[in-house]
Amino acid sequence: MTKDPASAGRPAAGRRVVLVTGASSGIGAATAVRLAGAGWYPLLSGTDPARLAAIARQTGGTALPGDLAQRDGPEELARRALAVSGRVDALIANAGIGWRGPFTGMPLDLLDHMITLNLTAPLRLARLLLPAMLERGSGCLVLTGSIAGRVGVREEAVYAATKAALGMFAESLRYELLGTGVRVRLVLPGVVDTEFFSRRGTPYHRQRPRPVPPERIAETVLALLTGRREEAIVPGWLRLPDRLHGTVPALFQRMAGRFD
Repeated sequence: MTKDPASAGRPAAGRRVVLVTGASSGIGAATAVRLAGAGWYPLLSGTDPARLAAIARQTGGTALPGDLAQRDGPEELARRALAVSGRVDALIANAGIGWRGPFTGMPLDLLDHMITLNLTAPLRLARLLLPAMLERGSGCLVLTGSIAGRVGVREEAVYAATKAALGMFAESLRYELLGTGVRVRLVLPGVVDTEFFSRRGTPYHRQRPRPVPPERIAETVLALLTGRREEAIVPGWLRLPDRLHGTVPALFQRMAGRFD
């Protein structure tokens, strides 16, 4: 019988455990490295076993390869995570995919896959891990949204819709959990220098806005985990279009039409 990678190691007593999805590369990998450096024990979820193993060696964590888009993916990940650590103190729900193009040209199977991975999977994971956090009276869910979920982006309608729904889930659940000791946080990145764009089939070629390094998002995630802020937009200047979108929508639409 093949040994389950989840049996590879356990965190030291008293060390906080964080489950990071999408940890094979990009924001997820950078976040796992940063949190390990801050004393967290990372459980690493992703679809690339070789990359996960490398991140596990770098962080001293445990690789839990698997596909969250599969029907039982979230349940299997939660089971294996608890088999390693016995508890999950924080969930960083970061796994996701993108696609750019006219909505009418988007393949239906990709549409379903994006909704499952970007939205359904993090909600299911939260549903599986939250009861134990509530029982302990402590825990944190950090959801990776996108500025696209706040202002919309041309030819990214489904991606923006999944991130907008994730943001509304975070806000609604935050109200529900007031006073429980369990916190809900939302990070909203703009353009980040990762493989996301090449994987979606449309590389990023613009000079501005300039992509920020994934380590900057990782630093923000750590700040959300340990601080009182409930959400963060990175880089900070993107708060301006977010505010314009909410307060002067007609002006924002004219600007969006001009600058795409």
